[in-house]
Amino acid sequence: RRVGALSEGWGEGATPDQPSALKQPEFPLPSPPPEGEGAKIHVSIRIDHAVQRAVIDFAGTSPQQPGNLNAPASIAHSAVLYVFRTLIDSDIPLNAGVLRPLEIRLPPGCLLNPVFPAAVVAGNVETSQNIVDALYGALGALAASQGTMNNFSFGDATHQYYETVCGGCGAGPGFAGAGAVHSHMTNSRLTDPEVMELNYPVRVERFAIRRGSGGAGHFPGGAGVERRIRFLSPMRANLLALRRQVGGFGLAGGEAGATGRQWIEHSGGSREEIAGIGKFELQPGDVFVLETPGGGGYGAEPDGA
Repeated sequence: RRVGALSEGWGEGATPDQPSALKQPEFPLPSPPPEGEGAKIHVSIRIDHAVQRAVIDFAGTSPQQPGNLNAPASIAHSAVLYVFRTLIDSDIPLNAGVLRPLEIRLPPGCLLNPVFPAAVVAGNVETSQNIVDALYGALGALAASQGTMNNFSFGDATHQYYETVCGGCGAGPGFAGAGAVHSHMTNSRLTDPEVMELNYPVRVERFAIRRGSGGAGHFPGGAGVERRIRFLSPMRANLLALRRQVGGFGLAGGEAGATGRQWIEHSGGSREEIAGIGKFELQPGDVFVLETPGGGGYGAEPDGA
């Protein structure tokens, strides 16, 4: 009973009190479509301060897709919980009471509430990021982040390796976006280059900030990164990464962040462009180059900037 009472108490303030962004009752915003899917996330948020409740309605979101970008309803709930916790002024423990003041509407069979046998493997690592961006954008609180985890894996019969790669954060009212960091629904850490090179037949040739990739604005978006890995043995590789065709949106006149891109520099001197979602092979001497997306900017650039 005590746990239940505490949960109720902590959930009591789960709707933002009076954030400056909430000046209108509804905030619809379609997210940029993932390439090859033609899908969008649409969200409308209504907050009733009098009764301390909020309705988060995803009506208008695309139907579930034939690819694997569908996200189970639990992912959408987690994204909503994450966003609203960050809007609360005081710290509260993570508990079910936080969700009680929030009514989340997910149309059955949509991208964020698919039905069997929809594929959902990318829903957790990719679509989740776009849900968060759509929510912050709808609230006018934050421009889009890099919107992807840049999932990269490679291996052979004896080696297996998987990493997610950081990028740019979105800017907001009064602050620039952070660069070269993990944000929102990802918080993993890369293997140290020395450890990676000791255990795998690769060399990390470059890992640097991708200058100029953040969206321009009065408060610029954060920059992505450039990562170059040389392979010393044949490897099969996979990449699962969005924001390759449409950059993360800016807000209040800010510009979108740069899209991500990737390619292979073959040992013979040729260059092969690689899609954001797919598999490919790497031969000894090949260099895989990954440039991650930047975050969106906030506010128009001052005259003469």
